[in-house]
Amino acid sequence: MSDIILLFLGISFILSSLGYLALSKRQREVILTRLHFRGRRASTSNTPPRSLSPERKVPNNEPPVLDYKDIFPPSRREALAEIAHTLPAAQRQKLSGCGVDQEEFRKSNIPLTANYETCGPSTYTPTEFSIEEIKALGDFPDYAELSGVPLPVPYKDCDFQKALPRPYRPFRWAYHQTMSLTKLETDWWLELERGYTSRITERKALFEKYGKLVVDYLPGSELACKELMEIALQFYCARYPHYFSISSDKKVFHNGILKTDTNLKSMHPLHVLLTNVPEDFAIMLRNPEDGYYYFRAGVICSSLGWNVGTKLGLQLKEIHAPIPDYKAKMEFSMDRYFSKLPTSRPIQRGSWGIEVDTPLFMPPGDPHEAHRLTQSSDLTLSRCHLRVDWQTLRRLPLSAAIIFNFKALFTPVSEFRDEAHIPALCNKVLNEGKKNLMDYKGTWHVEHVVGPALELWEREQIEKGMVPSGWDVHTLDESPWFPGWEDKWRRQQGF
Repeated sequence: MSDIILLFLGISFILSSLGYLALSKRQREVILTRLHFRGRRASTSNTPPRSLSPERKVPNNEPPVLDYKDIFPPSRREALAEIAHTLPAAQRQKLSGCGVDQEEFRKSNIPLTANYETCGPSTYTPTEFSIEEIKALGDFPDYAELSGVPLPVPYKDCDFQKALPRPYRPFRWAYHQTMSLTKLETDWWLELERGYTSRITERKALFEKYGKLVVDYLPGSELACKELMEIALQFYCARYPHYFSISSDKKVFHNGILKTDTNLKSMHPLHVLLTNVPEDFAIMLRNPEDGYYYFRAGVICSSLGWNVGTKLGLQLKEIHAPIPDYKAKMEFSMDRYFSKLPTSRPIQRGSWGIEVDTPLFMPPGDPHEAHRLTQSSDLTLSRCHLRVDWQTLRRLPLSAAIIFNFKALFTPVSEFRDEAHIPALCNKVLNEGKKNLMDYKGTWHVEHVVGPALELWEREQIEKGMVPSGWDVHTLDESPWFPGWEDKWRRQQGF
């Protein structure tokens, strides 16, 4: 539990800010803004990925030296006994379910760059499954049993033409709090909503334009890519059975929304995800040579200022190298957490920013960066949107890969008006948040428009009795939502 708490503290630190500036300087900027003196700022879009990083203070500003070569995630071999009886005899006899000789296991770990299909039968993944056992399990095994994460409850009432994402509002005050960081709600891992079709179209167009900047994979990621694809499609079929199904021979994925049939044997797993699942996935794999985790494959169409091409192949600490204090305060805990994360304990959290319009993918030099350089006098509130990157982190059972998954969700800021406490909470962060924190989020270019609106709505909510006068602004008990969120959500989507 202490590891998770440390992880969550660091998440909020990295995703929110990287330093401090004097409050008086911020006050001077607010005064200049309201007098309509608007200058240029350096673009903040070229930021490292919003990542999941624990924070830990380390003496002498250096992370402890720890050898991870002999540290492995918890084994999931006990699941084989439960699965074996469901398989044909020829497959069942290859699943011993017995313990593994630890000396042999350590000597026979699958190399980082090795394709599992060409490895010997006694080669092992970090979660103690042999290649022979993985092949005996076949396609689409019982991942719920293998991982300890249950399949979702069917959501047969879901109408993709009306469905809205749940109204995430992950605002927090003060920033040392962690109550918005929680265990994954497994029914909502991949959330279907009415932007499904347009988002798939947009992602396919991004791949056509940018290619390996949004989808790429390195040797050794074959098993993890296949496993991730199967888990995602298995989730879709269980959660939305009226829209998705897999053929009896497990070779074709039927998409009832897009009216497509995807041949799972001829298309790379990440391209299957690109064309059917509008979410982003980064695959991190353990290197047996040092025990550290490396970014080996991904489909990412929602990044701002970075992309798959700039991060692929890097170790965890290298991915975070541009972040001040990462080495001193977070590197140790992050590496330790990755080394021990069980498959049965996925987590979730939200990162947020406020954008002009709805930019999904913004590589360095993108024209949309210009919006972040100045406070435009022509900007209207209707163009200002809350962007929430709803994120999850989980380990896959067979490959032991760690999957960082996120989805960009956009909401007009005007929706805050009838959401109790949200205007006050958001306004508190914009006005009093640490200077570098707000620079990292890149909200300056909209604050001159959003700020006055939030102040107005805050007063309105007090006058209407929605919020008590003198309310001490703090993270809501309902976080990452707000009081009455479910009624509003169901009313707007109609079910």
